[in-house]
Amino acid sequence: MSEVRDRVVVVTGAGRGIGRAAAEALAREGARLVLVDVGCDAEGEGVDPSVVAEAADAARALGAEVEALALDVAAPDAPARIVEAAQARFGGIDGLFSAAGIRRDRGLATLSDVDLQRALDVGLLAPTRLLRAISSAMIDARRPGSIVLCAGPAGFFPAARQGASGAAFAGLVALARSAAVELRRHGIRVNVVVPTARTRLTEDLPLFRGVNASSMLPEHVAPVVTFLLSDRGADVHGEIVGVAGGRLYAFQSRETVGAFVEGRGFSVDEIGPAWTEVTRG
Repeated sequence: MSEVRDRVVVVTGAGRGIGRAAAEALAREGARLVLVDVGCDAEGEGVDPSVVAEAADAARALGAEVEALALDVAAPDAPARIVEAAQARFGGIDGLFSAAGIRRDRGLATLSDVDLQRALDVGLLAPTRLLRAISSAMIDARRPGSIVLCAGPAGFFPAARQGASGAAFAGLVALARSAAVELRRHGIRVNVVVPTARTRLTEDLPLFRGVNASSMLPEHVAPVVTFLLSDRGADVHGEIVGVAGGRLYAFQSRETVGAFVEGRGFSVDEIGPAWTEVTRG
């Protein structure tokens, strides 16, 4: 018996890429799905309801019950509409995979307020609002569950022209770590996946030049998401998990041992000579 069978899982960004691959993996496991995707272009513009409709048809063909919503997750009323739709159709929510994303690569000097706001709206504010709404619904219903948020490598590693999305991802990781501590007592697990995968948002990046087309696909990420949403991942909580093809790893925060002076703070002249000791692992 599948450990997500009959569970109600919301998947945002479900129309394409990692969201769709996860939705289909969950459908095969017997989950009941609320699929959300506005059908925008890579920069987050436009609306195409056929995108989520096609994803819903594919999930139904795999045997899943599906509610499909052509919504912009960044709209302030989207979380309430998603929760209401899940409750009306299935009676509640057991899980969330927040995978909606866009890509607005801009250098710092040319990053407009509009570009910055859209990157933050989709990459940080939308998942924050959705996490708040769905965890509140779970708590009110005394219904434990699992929440998986999707961040990107730009939140950890420097990348030119990806400052806005990197800021959103870094904020999302901080949010998830705090939420994991706060929601543990309600039986709600919170984890983050950080995929390196070839999608319409990433396929032109230098990383994928010379890499086999069958390497690092969305389908390699989907089993990890399914694991985290199921009882098989019941002991995994507050983790930031990277996925790159056949590599599975964790991001961990740490402090160096550091340098010390006794009974006072460092003087300006002492900091330079101590710097190697301050920064070495």
